[in-house]
Amino acid sequence: MGKGPGLYYEIGKKTRDLLTRDFSCNRKFTITTTTENGIVFTTTGVKECDGMMCDVDTLFKNKYLSANMKVDTNANIFTTIRGDDCALGSTAILSFTLPDFSSGKLEFQHSQEYAGITLALGMTPSPIVEITGVLGTEGLVIGGELAIGHTRGISLNKYNAGIGFTRPDFNASIILAEKGNVLKASYLHTLSPGSKTTFAAEITHIFSRNENTFTMGGLYELDKMTSMKGRLNNHGLMGVTLQHEFRPKNSVTFSGEVDTKALDHSTKFGIAIALNS
Repeated sequence: MGKGPGLYYEIGKKTRDLLTRDFSCNRKFTITTTTENGIVFTTTGVKECDGMMCDVDTLFKNKYLSANMKVDTNANIFTTIRGDDCALGSTAILSFTLPDFSSGKLEFQHSQEYAGITLALGMTPSPIVEITGVLGTEGLVIGGELAIGHTRGISLNKYNAGIGFTRPDFNASIILAEKGNVLKASYLHTLSPGSKTTFAAEITHIFSRNENTFTMGGLYELDKMTSMKGRLNNHGLMGVTLQHEFRPKNSVTFSGEVDTKALDHSTKFGIAIALNS
């Protein structure tokens, strides 16, 4: 998480990334180019079962200010303006989508040595206020998240809590989410720092359905440019990815998923190509 406790969303993030990132069964390509004045253009295309989705992303960034605008296939324009070190080391983020004028959100983030807070305000006639806060150190953090709505009265739309424990070779977390209906416990351990061999596990319990999902996975670095990940849950879903970086920031990723309880018709494959010039 870096120096200090970080922010609430960082609790359990390393485990989530290992068990979810790159496990896609679509065909995807990404091309990124950078102009001489620092503007970054990223074009992404995704082939899904029901058609082709494409978006163009433009990023401008200087020392303290960045502006990002993305246009998708449906002509939606997603805009994010971020200002760092606005006041006392805080970060301000304004995001909105056009033509959906009710999508605007203004967020403030502030981190100190023993605390990290965020405050987000929906820019609508009946705004939702989202607040997160954490206390602790780089190794131990306790935090929570609230979303307060106001329509016919004040209501709690969201309340979550979490605790994270981090050491150089492992981290663990427990998160109570969805208004206390979901309990998640996760653990990640780096077995060999040299080869980045990492094991991860997550168990999710849904109280309303008395249902458990247990997922385990791992990452193994075959060489400096090639890595492989795998995951398997107790429902029989197994996923595998193989990623090769043929030069810095340029990679090809092969992925597959299969339901081990229905091998005859459940296999899915995906490929993602990222080019950076």
